[in-house]
Amino acid sequence: MKKIYSWLVVAMAVLTLGGCAARPIVDTVDQKEIDELAVAIQGLGEDVAPQEAARAADVAYRYSLQLAQEYQVTDPPLVHNAKVINGLRSRGLCNDWAEDLNKRLKKERFSTLAIHWAISPPEPFRIIHHTAIISKVGDTIDDGIVLDPWRNSGALFWAPTKADKRYNWRPRMEVREELLKR
Repeated sequence: MKKIYSWLVVAMAVLTLGGCAARPIVDTVDQKEIDELAVAIQGLGEDVAPQEAARAADVAYRYSLQLAQEYQVTDPPLVHNAKVINGLRSRGLCNDWAEDLNKRLKKERFSTLAIHWAISPPEPFRIIHHTAIISKVGDTIDDGIVLDPWRNSGALFWAPTKADKRYNWRPRMEVREELLKR
């Protein structure tokens, strides 16, 4: 009974929050999209190495699709979250995407780019959300680019942090400390 109630609550939340309106699940990426992200990353500063910008964009797009396959994503994000919470999938919550993408990008050992884990704290009608942000070395998350594979079920969403009005991105540790104090 408790599991049925849990599913009903999740289903209502999904419908209420518009989770069914997400982009269709994709399994390919267009090189043009990768190139556009590479140009944006290169635009973070003249100190950003073009080869690193291109490599970061390629990894972000292709690894996001790989994670969607590994997580067995077949639904919009909130529906997939419900599957994870109810034990039907092992991974695929936004913090899983953020953790895995952060780790993968850091393996590249960029010398001109920095990888950040950011959190948008919970707000009324919005759950907590995690993501990766890329910036030039020495810059903050506010000066970077959001790399969010969760939002579109593995199809990478990216935008300058300040342009992403959907979430209030802050450094992960800052938000964690704040939440622990509550």
